[in-house]
Amino acid sequence: MKGAVASGHPLTARAAADMFSLGGNAFDAAVAAGFASVVAEPTLTSLGGGGFLLAHIAEQNEDILFDFFVNTPGLGTGTGEKPAMTPVDIHFPECTQVFHTGFPSAAVPGMLKGLLHVHKRLCTLPLKTVLAPALSCLREGVEVTGLQEYFLHLLEPIFGSTDYGRSIYTTGGEYIKQGGRLFNPLLKKFFEGIAEGRSDIYNAGTARNFIEEMKTQGCLITLSDLEAYEVTERKPLRLAYRDREILTNPPPSSGGMMLALGLKLLENISLSPVSRESGEFLITLIELMKRMQDFKEVKNSGGTACSLNSAELSPLIESFISNISGKTFIAGRGTTHISTVDEKGNAASMTTSNGSGSGCFIPGTGIMLNNMMGEDDLHPGGFFSSPAGRRVSSMMVPTIILRHGRADVVMGSGGSKRIKTAVLQVLLNIIDFNCSLKKAVEAPRIHLEDGTVHTEPGVPADAVEKLAAHYRLNRWNTKNMYFGGVHCVSSEMHGWGDSRRGGVFLTAGG
Repeated sequence: MKGAVASGHPLTARAAADMFSLGGNAFDAAVAAGFASVVAEPTLTSLGGGGFLLAHIAEQNEDILFDFFVNTPGLGTGTGEKPAMTPVDIHFPECTQVFHTGFPSAAVPGMLKGLLHVHKRLCTLPLKTVLAPALSCLREGVEVTGLQEYFLHLLEPIFGSTDYGRSIYTTGGEYIKQGGRLFNPLLKKFFEGIAEGRSDIYNAGTARNFIEEMKTQGCLITLSDLEAYEVTERKPLRLAYRDREILTNPPPSSGGMMLALGLKLLENISLSPVSRESGEFLITLIELMKRMQDFKEVKNSGGTACSLNSAELSPLIESFISNISGKTFIAGRGTTHISTVDEKGNAASMTTSNGSGSGCFIPGTGIMLNNMMGEDDLHPGGFFSSPAGRRVSSMMVPTIILRHGRADVVMGSGGSKRIKTAVLQVLLNIIDFNCSLKKAVEAPRIHLEDGTVHTEPGVPADAVEKLAAHYRLNRWNTKNMYFGGVHCVSSEMHGWGDSRRGGVFLTAGG
């Protein structure tokens, strides 16, 4: 096999598989899938958002975390004003969450610059080739699946809030349903410009007109924000767990630190003698989640990279907690993930997000902006409390498991605050309980949120009874995207895409 991919949509996965068939590497596949995902998965990602790509470069034995997440806006304004955003209630089957949307909710996007940066650094195929699957989707339209219909209707108050949004997501006055086709003509034109080297949202010459138009709507993003935005290359957070080595997202993002803390606390606890479905294990997991919640607030020290082993982790965490001197943002709602490996041992784990979307488009581009500035439960210091130009901290944890220095399993997840607990549970299923990737991903999950333990169907009744004796429970009747979407591939070209988020696994033959 030339390569393998797991992602959240068939067209996203097919874009990666096409690159493998053309002789591309894992990074060609990831970037092509990233561009395709913004077309095929508009509720989860966008060129108006941001993300991370964790790369294992086999030949150089090098690991790089590419940080192209969003920045706080407002460089050059100095007003300090807090604009009004539009609150929207989004109703999951068993809970409701409030999102704040509109132009004022948008942070400075990094997705386009990030994908182009990774292409220049690590890819082997021409940019036009890598963009071809996304352009094909834009020309032919994307058929709405049943799961996509659910996502789109969940976010209808946001996605149908503007004239251009309604022109894309409604037909004959009715909101789009399964079997309908999504077309975004302005985004198609913009992608054609990317392939020809003329589409850009960061250059003053191209950005000045739309910045002025967005400013009239309360958008805080300035020309200075766009011109100053840079992709940052960091050393991944590195820690030992059992007989493996884990690579994940370093500070200033907090998700990797939370995951590292969880694994550190389990270091001297043997899990293999107990059942992963037992009440004893699930109670241990819940107590672990409580400790991980201590990382809701993190110090953003300007993006200093971290490379740690397990022995170094404990004092760093203690210092990390005791020396918090400022507030930052914890972001990531609508999120998707792509995992790729190739026959040479290269691996890419890429997680991207547009939040829940602001509902607002960059004029003339078809690109919906994120709403990372507008999620109140993720801002411990209050809205707009972070200075302009600072990288927003994220819960995303693109992860690679190494064995004997080689990439063994590549994974990551969407799911807001559930990302870290979803990835943690799948990691434990793989390493401690020796589950296949399919079983590790599809096993029922739990999540602790605001003192309530949420349980998926499939948790044994006796275990649920033990949990009910100690915790307030919310028992879900169906699997749901709420619990994340972990997409995994292995060096043996096995893999699985999480059914909770329409996951797809594909290989490309040799």
